[in-house]
Amino acid sequence: MNNIESAVPPPRSYLDDGHTLRSWLFTHDHKRIAILYALAITFFFFLGGFAALLIRLELITPAGDLLTADAYNKAFTFHGVVMVWFFLIPSIPATLGNFLLPMMIGARDMAFPRLNLFSWYLYMIGGLFTLAMLVLGGVDTGWTFYTPFSTMFSNGHVMLTVVGVFVVGFSSILTGINFIATTHSMRAPGMTWMRLPLFVWAMYAVALVMVLATPVLAMTLSLIALERIFGVGIFDPALGGDPLLFQHFFWFYSHPAVYIMVLPAMGVVSELITAGARKRIFGYKFMVWAIVGISVVGFLVWGHHMFVAGQSMYASIVFSILSFIIAVPSAIKVFNWTATLYKGRIDFNAPMLYALGFVGLFMLGGMTGIFLAATALDVSLHDTYFVVAHFHYIMVGGSVMAYLGGIHFWWPKVTGRLYSQAWARFAAILMFFGFNLTFFPQYLLGYEGMPRRYHEYLPQFQVLNILSSAGASILAVSYLLPLVYLGWSLRCGPRSGPNPWRAKGLEWLTDSPPPTHNFEVTPVVTEGPYAYEDA
Repeated sequence: MNNIESAVPPPRSYLDDGHTLRSWLFTHDHKRIAILYALAITFFFFLGGFAALLIRLELITPAGDLLTADAYNKAFTFHGVVMVWFFLIPSIPATLGNFLLPMMIGARDMAFPRLNLFSWYLYMIGGLFTLAMLVLGGVDTGWTFYTPFSTMFSNGHVMLTVVGVFVVGFSSILTGINFIATTHSMRAPGMTWMRLPLFVWAMYAVALVMVLATPVLAMTLSLIALERIFGVGIFDPALGGDPLLFQHFFWFYSHPAVYIMVLPAMGVVSELITAGARKRIFGYKFMVWAIVGISVVGFLVWGHHMFVAGQSMYASIVFSILSFIIAVPSAIKVFNWTATLYKGRIDFNAPMLYALGFVGLFMLGGMTGIFLAATALDVSLHDTYFVVAHFHYIMVGGSVMAYLGGIHFWWPKVTGRLYSQAWARFAAILMFFGFNLTFFPQYLLGYEGMPRRYHEYLPQFQVLNILSSAGASILAVSYLLPLVYLGWSLRCGPRSGPNPWRAKGLEWLTDSPPPTHNFEVTPVVTEGPYAYEDA
């Protein structure tokens, strides 16, 4: 019997390791779990995108003639909740991070495979609560759940939404614990800390932020439940509470959460640029410490969201200075990416175009963030469309461009197939122009004084709103195109081979798609990352 079993060849790849629904839903393979996350995240992305479509259709005309005020409030709340907690925060870590981190350090799997699968189930449970909120009538508090509205006045399904976000927060915590343990304990021989790829450093820093910051969100949401259900006086002044306390708690988590969204994108872009330029990354150690610096200082700047909330003038000055300081490590990364491109043998393939798009959009979003960090400017720009544009340039323009760039770069590794470069380049360029047409007019709207979260506005704002809505339609097409040509490549795309980009990194040393346990023999690392001058 043993001889018969030993004669059976092992599965050719992780995709061949069972084809039933059960084999996927109970898998412990980090690569399959990454695919499960990718499918779920894509669903929520387009669901949140549909809410954005309703918002932009409403804003084509100054009068609120498509949605009622209440329906509009529910639409932008649902859009924000889904996009922030069910797409932007988990997008790169849960998909690319799950798939690539063990392979990049030469490991066979995550440190805790069962915990990894459990985190996906928690994500899905949280998503079901959020979908239930939508089906039952929605919620109108905005994605920030500001008190006292969320605890005393809102008639929407606040608790369903809060429970959904609470549960998905624990999914983030478990993912962070897994990343930290895997990076510490499962690196291949010779893989020292200063030989780690920058993508791994980004995942490690993000994991620390997830583990340290997300419990604060869980605590804050629990306090909302205590006050809303049991009438405990935490945020209600009539009961001895303080509504500004909620803002301090919420932004102490949510500003580090901005870096949960953008740090992984920086890690992805670092890999794409060095591979596309065929050059060793410029200033590797500076890049590492910039990642660490962003993750640390990110905990110290939450008060710049509260310049007009009544906090002390001296506190505002301190938070303003710290907000300027956190721009320094971000600028280091931009300078180093630019230096890496200098005199490089640049291949303008689709991943590189997405990476360059990220750099451009991140720079514009970052510079306008400096405007908002200046207290005098923030007083006039706060709660206008300027803030909406700034947030979307960083989070959507930056993070989504990087996410799609990473998908395109590692698609041959995930599937073993190539896609149409012509269509992929077209989609990347279309996305860049569609995004700018959507959100740059919103900077002008905010500068001219149009407040956000209003479904009616003054007629002088209509032209810019029409431009923004036209850009959103182009952006929607650019998001749908990858579904078409990537889906086509699954059946009709040519075989990719192990390393179609001629990239460096341990993940490119194994087959495409990889075997179940990644490596037949554990690799031994003898040099630092990105040794392209030896190619």
